[in-house]
Amino acid sequence: MTAEPFRIEVGDEVLADLRDRLRRTRWPEPATSPGWAQGPPLSYVRELCDYWADGYDWRATEARLNALPQFRMEIGGLEIHFIHVRSPRPDATPLVMTHGWPGSVIEFEKVLGPLSEDFHLVVPSLPGYGFSGRPAEAGWTVERIADAWAELMERLGYDRFVAQGHDWGTSISTEIGKRHPGHVIGLHLVPPLVAPDPATFDDLTPAEREAVAALESGESGDGYSHEQSTRPQTIGYGLVDSPALLCAWIVEKFQAWTDCDGDLSTVLTRDELLDNLMFYWLPGAGASAARLYWESFAGVKARFRGAATDRVTVPTGCSIFPRENPRPSRRWAERRFTDIRYWNEPARGGHFAAFEQPDLFVNEVRECIRALGNDGAQGRDGP
Repeated sequence: MTAEPFRIEVGDEVLADLRDRLRRTRWPEPATSPGWAQGPPLSYVRELCDYWADGYDWRATEARLNALPQFRMEIGGLEIHFIHVRSPRPDATPLVMTHGWPGSVIEFEKVLGPLSEDFHLVVPSLPGYGFSGRPAEAGWTVERIADAWAELMERLGYDRFVAQGHDWGTSISTEIGKRHPGHVIGLHLVPPLVAPDPATFDDLTPAEREAVAALESGESGDGYSHEQSTRPQTIGYGLVDSPALLCAWIVEKFQAWTDCDGDLSTVLTRDELLDNLMFYWLPGAGASAARLYWESFAGVKARFRGAATDRVTVPTGCSIFPRENPRPSRRWAERRFTDIRYWNEPARGGHFAAFEQPDLFVNEVRECIRALGNDGAQGRDGP
């Protein structure tokens, strides 16, 4: 099957319904502790939702996105939405970039222009996310998505390519390298998924000690993953029905996981946060996106804990941003990734590196792929 051109076209009645729901939100009382300790403060969420209802301009975002080359292609019975920006360089390296939760392809918007100078870019929406189809049956695990991405790249004419990703994109890219090594030039992982090595605990560096402490302290914010990996349908009713709940559920993680020193506005604007939220609200993807945790979270955690026996042998590059969690050291990562060609720890940035620090992210991708090497991989003319 071929790729079909795709445009985002949202009816006026859909936007009117969103504004109506936001204006009729039944708000809780404020938290009994200050700041974000119990979740997003009432004042913050109300202000953002008020702006969403009466200030945010989706039509400007829609027009901007529709200026990009977007497509849908059926793979495994599911329509996969993707952006495909071909470089003017015929010898450009193909690069598939994969987002995670609670993000979307909107995270990569600011880096598409500069990266397309050197790379053919394929940026898919995960199954059940954004404008990709929502699975109607169980089985869309990270392994199946990795196979789908390999098929997508092959059908676009890219016999060999680099797989790049963060969050779920890290696990999916890693699986591409394990399951389709003959088609992979290498991986760029932000960061690699690997547990601390107990054998080093008597000789931890200061950075490793901080990384272990961050893993332990981060557990207090893991309620979302427990819910989504065990009862995604339960929280899904609210995520699809209430834009205020969707906003609070997702924006909490942007505040916690970005390099913002507690003030999210220093790295992302309100419009950028809402652009991403619209990729969940408009297609009603709150439940289907959460369901990926039910499909794959237990397996990913098991591989994380037993990484020493799960070897990845394809060439790999790693970028460890300072507000990411986990932040493995290179010696921990080398237990699982046996051919690390590039390792860097940028000075700024968090979990959503391309969104937060696009210039640093672009440099990391370029330097990583330069270190991986390219044996002349290129694709046929295509969509």
